[in-house]
Amino acid sequence: MSILAFDSALFGPLLSDAELAGLLDDRAQIRAMLTFEAALARAEGRVGVIPEAAAERIAAVAAALEVDPAALAAGTARDGIPVPALVAVLRQAVGGEDAASVHWGATTQDVMDTGLVLRRGAILDILDARLGALGDRLAALAEAERETVMLARTRGQQATPTSFGLKAVGWLAPLDRHRARLAGLRPRLEVLSFGGAAGNLSALGANGLAVEAALAEDLGLPAPAMPWHSQRDGLIELGNWLGLVCGSLGKAAGDILLLCQNEVGELREGAGGGSSTLPQKANPILSEAILSLARHVTGLSGQMQQTAFHNHERDGVAWQSEWLVLPQMIVATGAALRQSLALIDGLKVDRQRMRANIAATQGLVLAEAASCALSAAMPRPEAQALVKAACQEVMAQGGDLIAVLQEKSAAQGLQGIDWAALADPANQLGAADAFIDRVLAARR
Repeated sequence: MSILAFDSALFGPLLSDAELAGLLDDRAQIRAMLTFEAALARAEGRVGVIPEAAAERIAAVAAALEVDPAALAAGTARDGIPVPALVAVLRQAVGGEDAASVHWGATTQDVMDTGLVLRRGAILDILDARLGALGDRLAALAEAERETVMLARTRGQQATPTSFGLKAVGWLAPLDRHRARLAGLRPRLEVLSFGGAAGNLSALGANGLAVEAALAEDLGLPAPAMPWHSQRDGLIELGNWLGLVCGSLGKAAGDILLLCQNEVGELREGAGGGSSTLPQKANPILSEAILSLARHVTGLSGQMQQTAFHNHERDGVAWQSEWLVLPQMIVATGAALRQSLALIDGLKVDRQRMRANIAATQGLVLAEAASCALSAAMPRPEAQALVKAACQEVMAQGGDLIAVLQEKSAAQGLQGIDWAALADPANQLGAADAFIDRVLAARR
């Protein structure tokens, strides 16, 4: 096994996401850092901090330069950061007097943070698109299954009838809220990082703000009110958002995992996964993977909180913690979304089994509805006591709750109760249809 499943050729197809990993790997990071260096040179050339000819040379070389990550490994291990080694390679490639103008007035964190920002837009676009696509699938599922009656379960126990459409729309509603949260979050994330060695652009003197403005314009990023080297709340908010997304995906996967159990049998995962020794099994592989990824990401959310502790103007420990945690969270969230799409696309709904499981309760799942119906013909406390006694009788002696109640009610002379309607679980869905309509209408 690889040290991380996300980098594993064996486990990657199950637990990783190649598209997102490609935006976070070493080569993508180096390319983003070189993009920053090229833009910095152009900005400083425009302002007059470095000669325009040098700026053009640096930008052209940085745009074309291909750097093997292995060439920076020794320098990264020595310095704790890859930028000094990268700058050395860039200076050598630029050559001559122009090389002295490379990386003028910037610091490593400017390069690395902005390099992450430059890639993060594409990362968030991918996550947002997958959330939207998954929402579309769940909306269609909720619409198709709004009349499918099933057991609601609370605290692991059978509760009342509900509809599978309502359950599906319950998986959907948080995803739409996460997309709204992301739209609000992005302006706080997609901003330039540029502060120089100690966060005040001192090396650029009176030209600092002009270079900042030119650099921001070149990269198409807003400039923040001040450099955010040690203000990591935006990244932590992103980590929290990733945890929220995975929490919602894990909740849906956990529900499906339980409903796929043989003893329940109300859902199936497409073809399911095979066993090395039990040919009858169709394991819920996708649900398992999603829930594992979700638990991993929500666990890492706490570690991202700890990256807020940047001492003074820069802190290597907190910064390196981000490198360990955030890429895993992004790739795992992408994988969980990818697997969730596959799960919903292949999900098999056994409506007959849902009805059979309701019937197997011997009417006990209708106890709440019976109490409410009897309350129209007698005081509510007495109605509840009558239903409770009937439930105990059914559990002890068998039979059907509604039939037992009908017999007891007749003995007491109670009238006006539509026992046939009460016995039909489809009549006990309450406002399920209205709730489905509200969620779907909000999406439109």
